[in-house]
Amino acid sequence: MNNKIILAFFSLLVITACTPVEDTKEDLEEITVIDEENSLYNYASSTISPEAKAIINTFTSAISKPDLPSPEDKEQWGKHQQQLEMATKDLNNEFINQLGLNVTELNIGGIPVLDIKPKDWIDNGKVLVYTHGGAYVLFSALSTINVSGQTAQATGYRVLAIDYTLAPHAKWAEISDEIITVFKELLKQGYTMADIGLFGDSAGGGLASTTALRLRDEGIGLPAAVVLYSPMGDLTCPGESFQTLKATEGFYDYEKHIRPSFNAYADSADFKNPYVSSIYGDFNKGYSPTLIQGGTKELILSSFVRLYQAMDVSGVDVTLDIYEGMPHVFQRYSIPESEIALNKVNDFFKEHLMK
Repeated sequence: MNNKIILAFFSLLVITACTPVEDTKEDLEEITVIDEENSLYNYASSTISPEAKAIINTFTSAISKPDLPSPEDKEQWGKHQQQLEMATKDLNNEFINQLGLNVTELNIGGIPVLDIKPKDWIDNGKVLVYTHGGAYVLFSALSTINVSGQTAQATGYRVLAIDYTLAPHAKWAEISDEIITVFKELLKQGYTMADIGLFGDSAGGGLASTTALRLRDEGIGLPAAVVLYSPMGDLTCPGESFQTLKATEGFYDYEKHIRPSFNAYADSADFKNPYVSSIYGDFNKGYSPTLIQGGTKELILSSFVRLYQAMDVSGVDVTLDIYEGMPHVFQRYSIPESEIALNKVNDFFKEHLMK
């Protein structure tokens, strides 16, 4: 994958964001401090690869990025979402061509899905379902092709990327219903749960983890394996890293980006519902073998460490795979750390889907 494509993509994300509020004196002072040459958000340790360092060195401060719309402003969210998709369309298509992916739009049970097949794909009767990231309010199955496509290429599996309705146009329960519908339809098509792996990144990792709980609780069954890239396990965000790693995060700020996005997705009274925040689920009832990957440079590090701990103490077959100095969802980049991580993902899915 060409890292220039990915970097251009995130530049466009900033450019197409809604108009920022007027900076206060305090805001400007804070931005000035963290924009020094050796700022933490673009600091790259000598312990990571040169390729990763080159990417991280281009990061800008999260606090300097524009605010997102208020949770209830569906019109502004819609404009922002549409602008982002239009601005990244050519980049997404270039990425598809570079990897030689075969991508087809499908409708499964009334839910739009991207059917992604890696180059030289051979049908082995297995499939991976992908729930994309974007804080529940951004991106689509197409504009996250860098994550799903990389995973398809690394594993050789067909990937079905669900184009669920973004918040605030739908709340968590409706979005969850859409994902469950896809699973039910796959079972009607002749797949068994043993044939299906589930993965997601960031908020999509949160969706994947809560989906498995709901599939279990509704008697549908558990996916053969679950892989979570930097998952959001707790929308209440109480962990230590939300304070200690604030300055290291190059993608988003809690107050300006995470909080309005989460409030668009769910009412705060629902944040501890296990189908919203999986960390509050009962893992003692059983759960899929799970691989959680993330980096030490992430604001939400505590979220997925705590999710791992909740699974581990409940006897779930779970692995926490943390990477030194890596940013949020680093698997999207063409760097040595990503190659190592995706090789582990390949081995993990092969181990559990080929039984």
